Amino acid sequence: MQNEDLTFWLSWCIEEYAAEKNLLGSEIAGAFEKKGVLSYLADNADILHTQGKNYILDSIDDYIKNHS
Repeated sequence: MQNEDLTFWLSWCIEEYAAEKNLLGSEIAGAFEKKGVLSYLADNADILHTQGKNYILDSIDDYIKNHS
């Protein structure tokens, strides 16, 4: 995935996760950076971006649970 596409997709993930959890995107962005979620998403973007929203959000929850 090219850098511009990756940046857009990571932003989408942040905003969708924030909406799901009723939080601000800025809160989620900070938490994702601190917990390594952005690196996880970037490293797995080629596979994850082909999945549905619920799968992606569930995979983020799983990552956070397993890496807290």
